Amino acid sequence: MERVLGIGGHFMRAADPAALSAWYRDCLGLDADENGLWHQEAGLTVFATFESETDYFGSRAQQTMLNFRVRDLDAMLAQLRAKGADVAKEAQDMEGVGRFGWVTDPEGNRIELWHPA
Repeated sequence: MERVLGIGGHFMRAADPAALSAWYRDCLGLDADENGLWHQEAGLTVFATFESETDYFGSRAQQTMLNFRVRDLDAMLAQLRAKGADVAKEAQDMEGVGRFGWVTDPEGNRIELWHPA
C-alpha cells in the first residue's frame, strides 16, 4: 500500500493574504519564500481527530487547527505578546508529551504552539 510521506502544505483563505503571510513571518518566524515553500526542522507531526463539539480549537466554526513545534514556548509566547498578538493566558503541561500554548492569528484562527517533551 502506498502511504503519504508527511504534510505537504497547509492552505488558508484570508481577507488579506499578504498581511496574514506577513503576520506568520513577523510573529512566528515562519520564513516561507515567494512560492510559499518553508523548510522546516525535522521532528514529530501529530495527526489527530477530535469530537465535533470540542472547544479545543477555540471557535466551533474552526474545523482544523495548526500546531507548530517550538524550541522555547515561554520565549515564543513572550515574543507574541510583545507584538500585540492575541495570546491565551494559560499554557498546559502534558506529562511525557510537552507544553502547549495558543495564539489567535489576525484572521481569527487559533494556533497551538507545542514545546515537545
